[in-house]
Amino acid sequence: MSEEKKEEIEQEVVENQEEQTCEDNATSEVKEETVESVRAELEEKLKEAEDKYLRVHADFENIKKRLEKEKYQAIDYASEKFAKDLLTPIDTLEMALAAEESAKDLKAEELLKKLKEGVELTIKNFYTVFEKHEISTIDTSGEFDPNFHDAVMQVDSSEHEDGQIVQQLQKGYKYKERLLRPAMVSICKK
Repeated sequence: MSEEKKEEIEQEVVENQEEQTCEDNATSEVKEETVESVRAELEEKLKEAEDKYLRVHADFENIKKRLEKEKYQAIDYASEKFAKDLLTPIDTLEMALAAEESAKDLKAEELLKKLKEGVELTIKNFYTVFEKHEISTIDTSGEFDPNFHDAVMQVDSSEHEDGQIVQQLQKGYKYKERLLRPAMVSICKK
């Protein structure tokens, strides 16, 4: 091969190498720009996610505080309906006292009869309120049940079996299935 030909080939090889180096540099810059842009994009998404998380967490905390406040208000005012319903029996008792003024010219028997009617009406009003709020009396007929009865005395009775309730001394009440007050009873002891 001639010298000129060698030089031409060498020149082409050098030019190819320079082109390759330029392309490699350009690719490297593109890669760096791509990595930087991807990193910036990911950082932006991370910031958005953190912001979204903080907002959701703040909303959750606000809801939690509101529910806590509502819960305590519900507890504080849970008896409001029951208290309102007790106003009717109170009104009946107050009307009975006011009627005493207008009943001065009645005979004692008539006054006693009217007073008894007023008390019966008041008791009926109380039981209506109790029924409405699922308060019931405890049954005292039959066997003694220590879950609902409080035996305060034992008596002999030929009419009752041993352990049976002979007499109710004070009514017992339960709210739904929960005991409010046991019934005071006397039981048969043989």
